Amino acid sequence: MHKGLLKIAALLGGLSVALGAFAAHGLKKKLPVDQLDMVNVFQTGVQYQMYHALALLVVAILFEKFSSSLLRWAANCFIAGIILFSGSLYLLTYLKMQGAGTKWVGPITPIGGLFFMAGWLLLFLA
Repeated sequence: MHKGLLKIAALLGGLSVALGAFAAHGLKKKLPVDQLDMVNVFQTGVQYQMYHALALLVVAILFEKFSSSLLRWAANCFIAGIILFSGSLYLLTYLKMQGAGTKWVGPITPIGGLFFMAGWLLLFLA
């Protein structure tokens, strides 16, 4: 088992629970009525963060049986995907709440999605 990845997976999983609770209970109160659809955007970030925190947990456990550089790359891709995909959705929600420009954030999200897909492919190959 890879203890470093296990700790990161636990941290990211716990953070997704906290962010999900914030979205369900606090975010709606902070958003203007015309931007309540941003709760769904934020929740999508939370869902994908949790999915990939769990995938990272699996990779950490697989290190016990299969020590492979491909597993390490898969883990790195999952982490990068969480930062870019979920992080960009969190940032988009925050910027919308502030009334700031958001056009530059949109292209970041699919890059994070590509990292997620690469991680799954690398996990398959490992």
